[in-house]
This record gives sequence, C-alpha cells and structure tokens, in this order.
Amino acid sequence: MLPRIVGVQFAPLGKSYYFDATHIPDLTVKDKVIVQTSRGWQMGEVTMILPNPPEKGESHKPVDRKATPRDLMLAQFWRSKEKEVLSECKNLNRDRRFRLIKFIGAEYSFDGKNLAVLIASEAEDKLNLKPLRQALNRLFPDVNIEIRQVGPRDVAKMISGLGACGLEKRCCSRFLTDFSSISIRMAKEQDISLTPAEITGICGRLRCCLNYEYEQYLEARQAMPKKNKRVMTPQGEGKVISIMALKGTVLVDIPEVGRREFSKDEITPIEAAAVRPKKKK
Repeated sequence: MLPRIVGVQFAPLGKSYYFDATHIPDLTVKDKVIVQTSRGWQMGEVTMILPNPPEKGESHKPVDRKATPRDLMLAQFWRSKEKEVLSECKNLNRDRRFRLIKFIGAEYSFDGKNLAVLIASEAEDKLNLKPLRQALNRLFPDVNIEIRQVGPRDVAKMISGLGACGLEKRCCSRFLTDFSSISIRMAKEQDISLTPAEITGICGRLRCCLNYEYEQYLEARQAMPKKNKRVMTPQGEGKVISIMALKGTVLVDIPEVGRREFSKDEITPIEAAAVRPKKKK
C-alpha cells in the first residue's frame, strides 16, 4: 500500500511539513492533527494531501491522531498563556542588558513543556543570549526555553499592518508562506525608481513584490533593444531612451522629431559596426 503523505502547517501562512497519515485514511484538508516534531508535540492543520506520494525514499514521522475537542481547548489555553509570556518578557527591556532586544512573540508547544521566545535585534554585533536565557529560566522555571531570533521580514509578517502600497494587509501577512531572495537588479530590470522609499518595505528590506513580475520582464526584454542603443524607426534613426517591456514598446529620441513611441516590430537595431566611423590610414 502506498503511504499517505500530508502537509501540515503549524502557523498561519507558515511552511508546510510532511507527515505520514497512512493509518488515518479519513484525514482531509483543514483537519487539525497532533504530531511530534523536533520542538515537541504540536498541533497543526492539514494543508495538502500529496496525490502521488513516493513509494520509497525519505521517511516521514507519523501523524499521531486527529485533534479532539479536548485537544482544541488545550491548544487555546496555551495560546492565551502566550500573551502573558510576551507581556512579562517586554518588562525585561527595563534592564539595560536587554535594551537592544525586541520581543516579538511567544509559542508554547501543544503539551506546554516547551516555550519558544521570539526576538529581533538591530544590533550589529552578535547577541550574547546567555543573560537573557538565565532571566527567562527564572521567569518560567517549569518549561524548556528556546530563544529564536527572527529576521526583519518575519517581524513584519507577524506584526502585519498596512502595506506600503496601500493594501489593508502586507503581502507577507496575506499569502506569502516563504521569502524569496530579492535583489536590486529586479528593480533595475523593471525600470522601477531606485529611491529607497519606492523599493523598501516596512521591514526595511527590498519589497517582496519586486519578485512578482521579474521573470516576465526578463522574458519580454529578450526581444527588445537595450536602452541607449540606436535603432531605425519609420520616422528615422534614433536612440532608445526607455523600454516598456510588458507593453512591447520603446520610446525613441529622434533628432529633429523628438520622442516617439514604437512597437518592437516597427524598429530595427542598427549594428554598432555599421555606424562606427572608419579609421583613417
């Protein structure tokens, strides 16, 4: 019998991790399940059932069971405790040793035996977390403490709020389950202003949306002349000063005519060799 592999998500818009649910044939998407992870027992939500699971290969931990009404109440109890933990952690900022640390969140495991404290910091040097760990162990002596430092994109995702573009929620809080690598080249290829305010998100990093149409721009630009190249148009020879890749047109500056917009089919590149003056002997 083929294994029944399911994807389980532990946080809204978080990554999905694979587990073996062969022994629970009636499991469906949206069901809550209890699983054992490297961070202890956790409750998660089934996000997918793999249509073609591998016959052999990587092994997956089994789903322990479907969540019962009691399990749901227990999970709700620990979620309410997380707010109390975060409030107590923020009081530690009164200590100068922790002034560079920002407490972002707290996460209990399903059984309450493990507690992860999520922090962020803009300190340039590596943080010495030993004093913080000692302080947290004094505050919460009955649980195993994990200090998890998260990046600025994760902080923006957790805090949520209005997007820089005006949307009610930032993309990272609406549908992004993972962060792609973003580079300044993506803005240049799309002729987006490089003014920091235009390309920087609330997190202080390059906006995730720079990646959305990047591949389409690359593909469209392959059939277009490059900027500053000379081309022949129906109105004469000129220089390309702007490219509208997705529209399939270019803006050409033609002497004594001015700037005119042409489709890519109306222009012909002029080879550099053809316009380069011959050297005198």
